[in-house]
Amino acid sequence: MFDDLREMIAAYKARDPAARSTMEILLLYPGLKAVCSHRKAHWCYEHNLKFLARFISQRSRRRTGIEIHPGAKIGKRLVIDHGMGIVIGETAEIGDDCLIYHGVTLGGTGKDVGKRHPTIGNNVLIGTGAKVLGPITIGDNARVAANSVVLKEIPENATAVGIPARVVRVAGEKVNYVGTVDHVSDVTDPITSDLAALRGEIARLKRWESRFETESEDNYII
Repeated sequence: MFDDLREMIAAYKARDPAARSTMEILLLYPGLKAVCSHRKAHWCYEHNLKFLARFISQRSRRRTGIEIHPGAKIGKRLVIDHGMGIVIGETAEIGDDCLIYHGVTLGGTGKDVGKRHPTIGNNVLIGTGAKVLGPITIGDNARVAANSVVLKEIPENATAVGIPARVVRVAGEKVNYVGTVDHVSDVTDPITSDLAALRGEIARLKRWESRFETESEDNYII
């Protein structure tokens, strides 16, 4: 247990430039607290102490804002950055050395039974607000951009972006995509799309108004 805790603290120091000391991480980082609580809850779950397992997980949820079902399987050195709003479902599996940002959901689609939640490989990064849904697999070393909605499997060493998410890079090489991949700016923004459509409609109405005024002036002159 203590070896696992030391490894997690070292992982936070390596991945979070704001981490200043071991004491700060140990006492103040909600992600670390949530994972430590999950270890206890998962042990109870595996030993058929389901009510106690849920009690521990729900207490952790209230304290940290991170909800991890006690049935979920989490590997070593998971780093949860900020953490608020994260939900990890019962049959989700997370490999070693993963990094998950706030607002992430590893959930189900409501259409599956048994294995309902995703399997995340080793060294996977899942960006802020991303949703990974269903019994799909995210391969080792994959990257999921912020606000993406992943409904299909992502291969190893791939970068996925968008709603629904599409693979735009594999092993650093672009795949049917023009432009560079960015953790934030390449995510489809529905508000921006709507604004662009609205601007086009306004421009069309202005052209129609201008033509109407011109025709009215011509008719007045005649």
